[in-house]
Amino acid sequence: MSDLSSRARNLRTLALLAALFLLPLVLAFFTYYGTAWRPAGRVNHGQLFTPARPLPAVALPRIDFEHAGASEPSALRGKWSLVYVGDGDCTPECREALYVMRQTRLALGNDMARLERVFLVTGNCCARSFLAREHAGLIVLDARAPAAQPLLSELSPGPRAAPATAAVTRTLYVVDPLGNLVMSYDARLDPHGLLEDLKKLLRLSHIG
Repeated sequence: MSDLSSRARNLRTLALLAALFLLPLVLAFFTYYGTAWRPAGRVNHGQLFTPARPLPAVALPRIDFEHAGASEPSALRGKWSLVYVGDGDCTPECREALYVMRQTRLALGNDMARLERVFLVTGNCCARSFLAREHAGLIVLDARAPAAQPLLSELSPGPRAAPATAAVTRTLYVVDPLGNLVMSYDARLDPHGLLEDLKKLLRLSHIG
């Protein structure tokens, strides 16, 4: 009987210790993503979505060189993602946005592995030689099919019913590892602002 009591007491102690470690994390995650509260004095350079906007999970075919034709069912899941939506012929505005994405990820240093770059192509695919030469590692997904429309509709700084189109050529989107749209950012602004926002998000996040 004493062994059973001792074992039960040990289990209660372990459960209490686990709760002490996990409870602050759960509370912080809920507060950050489930409410509109933010720490006092917090300054965001991009547009923060409060609460974060869940994105639909869609399987899109890859059209980059290493994985051409392969479906990507887990796109925008598992890691933090920096996303650009635009035409595949990659106008100067597109090239500027992809450059900002690439340099921002490199500037994260040790945290760069936690962030992937995603280009959702909405038409005129693609400037393949430019993408292969300048943006190795960029995930290029075909978003031209009707199946991609629910995702494109959510990737919009405005009303949800307004789908993202080629006219929105300079907007970058930050998506968390759970597939939530967290922030949008104008690539024409000072890229250091985007970098600071990403550093804060990665520092606060214990996922991805």
